[in-house]
Amino acid sequence: MTPEEYILLYEKYRNGSCTPEEAAQLMQYRDNFHLLEEEETQAAVVDEQLKDRIYGKIIQTTSGKKVVRLANWWRAAAAVLLLALGLGALFTKNNTKKPLAVKVNKAPAAAPKPIKPGTNTATLTLADGSVITLNDAPEGVLAQTGSTAITKANGLLSYTANSNGAAANENALNTMHVPRGGQYAVTLSDGTKVWLNSGSSLTYPEVFAGAERKVVLSGEAYFEVSKNEQQPFIVHTNRADVHVLGTHFNINAYNDEGVLKTTLLEGAVRLSAATASVLLAPGEQGLITGSRPGIEKKRVNVNQEIAWKAGYFVFRNNTIGDIMRQISRWYDVEITYRGGLPTGTFGGTYSKGKDLPELLNGLELTGLVHFKIEGRNVIVMP
Repeated sequence: MTPEEYILLYEKYRNGSCTPEEAAQLMQYRDNFHLLEEEETQAAVVDEQLKDRIYGKIIQTTSGKKVVRLANWWRAAAAVLLLALGLGALFTKNNTKKPLAVKVNKAPAAAPKPIKPGTNTATLTLADGSVITLNDAPEGVLAQTGSTAITKANGLLSYTANSNGAAANENALNTMHVPRGGQYAVTLSDGTKVWLNSGSSLTYPEVFAGAERKVVLSGEAYFEVSKNEQQPFIVHTNRADVHVLGTHFNINAYNDEGVLKTTLLEGAVRLSAATASVLLAPGEQGLITGSRPGIEKKRVNVNQEIAWKAGYFVFRNNTIGDIMRQISRWYDVEITYRGGLPTGTFGGTYSKGKDLPELLNGLELTGLVHFKIEGRNVIVMP
């Protein structure tokens, strides 16, 4: 069982949704669970002071009892305790030998309300320029556009063909825009399902009527493309095109990220940029980095790459800059760095349903970074 699978199962257990078989599986792994894979454990630099700080803060929070030093079993104990507190599993690999001091900022008595996580929110711009705010729109048919009915049901948007005999118009383009602090899903007219992450937009025709099914993506999205060998599906981004027939894949194409990532879960896709082109197999990721020529291809943990869709942040060897960009989008906050960018790389798994202060407090347990919240601005300090 991987760390991500363990934490997902633990969340189900806490919510009371575990089956008896899943509960038994959780208890079986409780005593020998490792937060890091073996190769990650060998590479991680976690000193005794860091272990004691994490464990000590947990004990102080839960019981107020005297802190004791940790033995070799600290990973499993910390895992269960951190999970019980809902903090997630957090570790860091520090680039400096001496850990930096941490100062936890305690909110005053009349502190403002916690910054809440994102929700299902988006706007839909129709071909005629009219705009529908989807989170405010009622359930049911939102619009009848030529040969297509646009329907909202259970918080999801879907396009279905009308039976009125109207001619299909592939030039009638719609755009779904998901703001920072939002997410949304849509089923296109061909049955393709798309989940859009925060700060993303997708432009697509109301109906696919040509030789190809073309959409334009900005930001991040997970696709489950309906198979049609006679009508290939193409996702166009700012740096590359992804060509598919029918498959499941994730594209991270944010403008403020230095790397475009395409991760394949099943089927096959071709990633093309300028004069370079690679064919991806399941479990592989194609990367296009800045102005660097060519496309890199590597094996990845696909569950980590699509954790956002399941409601989790999963960090593995991420810098604080990487982490704060994701936090900024999901919580719709601005990030300011004071005293330089904290060094080191971080890892851990957190629920995206937590209030922002709770997530930041977990990061502060490392003693390598701390935060101050002023309005909707998060100040990051080493």
